Amino acid sequence: MTEDSAHARRLVAGWQGRYYEDFEVGDIYKHPYGRTVTETDNIWFTNITMNLNPMHFNEAYASQTEFGEILVDGTFVIALAVGMSVIDISANATANLGYDDIRHHGPVYHGDTLFAESEVLKKRESKSRDHVGMVTVELRAYNQDGDLVLSLERTPMVLKREYAQPSAAKPTGWPDGIGTQPADLEDE
Repeated sequence: MTEDSAHARRLVAGWQGRYYEDFEVGDIYKHPYGRTVTETDNIWFTNITMNLNPMHFNEAYASQTEFGEILVDGTFVIALAVGMSVIDISANATANLGYDDIRHHGPVYHGDTLFAESEVLKKRESKSRDHVGMVTVELRAYNQDGDLVLSLERTPMVLKREYAQPSAAKPTGWPDGIGTQPADLEDE
């Protein structure tokens, strides 16, 4: 028997995301994985959303502005920052109830790398749904130089752990019975 075959295989739960009970007011989550914004990101997003401001796609026009170059579409910056926060804040959300107090603090350019963090501002149990609670966070995005470029408040409705019943065999987003199941390992 080799050293590798001496170990039993087992199903191990990966990151399941946070549930309502996991959030505490004052907690700050620095979200993993910064993301560099490319020209392609900006052009596609601008075209898909029909944002006709030439500042986002017309180099000749943008070069004549106070910024001297194309600016990344602000709604892309919002979408990217929110997306970066999902792993920590809303992987177990059943709905996003609102985005408030959105502020662009500085420009974002092609080639900038963004990083995001969220601070828990408040939380409360739902009065009409026993299985969820509301969590309000301030989401902040910074560029590679540490400049704050975006802040906003968002409030997802997050599942309580007892209702989600997370398991290694059925992580968030997986249907029942897909992939390796505990019964597959019993005969080994």
